[in-house]
Amino acid sequence: MNVKDSPQRRKWILPSVLLVLLALATGTLGWCYWVYMQIERYASQDEAAPADAIAVFGAAEYDGRPSPVYRARLDHAEVLFNRGIAPLIITVGGDGGDEFSEGAVGREYLMGAGVPESAIIAETESRSTEESARRIAVIARTNGLHRLVVVSDDTHLFRIHEICAADGLNVLTSPRPHVAVEGGTTETEPIVHEILSYTAWRLGWN
Repeated sequence: MNVKDSPQRRKWILPSVLLVLLALATGTLGWCYWVYMQIERYASQDEAAPADAIAVFGAAEYDGRPSPVYRARLDHAEVLFNRGIAPLIITVGGDGGDEFSEGAVGREYLMGAGVPESAIIAETESRSTEESARRIAVIARTNGLHRLVVVSDDTHLFRIHEICAADGLNVLTSPRPHVAVEGGTTETEPIVHEILSYTAWRLGWN
C-alpha cells in the first residue's frame, strides 16, 4: 500500500512545497516593501519642533575628530539648537575604536562650535542603535526630558523612531543634510542595511 501510494504522494508534495515557498517569498517581499516605504517616509520629512533635548546619534570618528557624516549630524543639531528647538543636546556613542568615544568627540566638536558645555550631555557607552536608544531613555528619565528631536541619517530614522518608541520615548525625527563622502556607499546599501536591521530587531535577533 505504501509503495503504491508513494508516487501519488510525490505528486502533491512538490506542488505543496512550491506553494509554501511562494507564500514565504510573497510575504517576505511584502514585508520588505512595507519597511522600505516607512524608511522613505521618515527620510523625507523633518519633524523638528520645540522639545526638551536634541539627541545626535554617533557615527565614525578619527583620532578625536568626527567623520564627515558625524560632523553633518552635529552641525544639524547645532542649527536646531541655535533655532531654539531645544536647550540641550545629547551626543550619543561609545568607543570609536581608539581612545575616544563618539559621544565625547561630539561634545568637544559642539563646544568648539560655540555650544555651551552646560547645554551638552555626552553618552559614551553605547555601541549600537538599540543601546543608544536605551541610554537616551535613561538620560531622559533622569533629567525629566519628555520630548526629544533625534538627528541621524535619513534612512536611519525610521528604525531609531521605532526603537525609541519601544523604550517609551516621545521622539521627533530630523535628518541631517546629505554630504559628499569619497568612496561612500551607494544609495541602495543603507536602505538594505536598515531593512535587515529593523527586521532583526523586530524578531529579537539583536
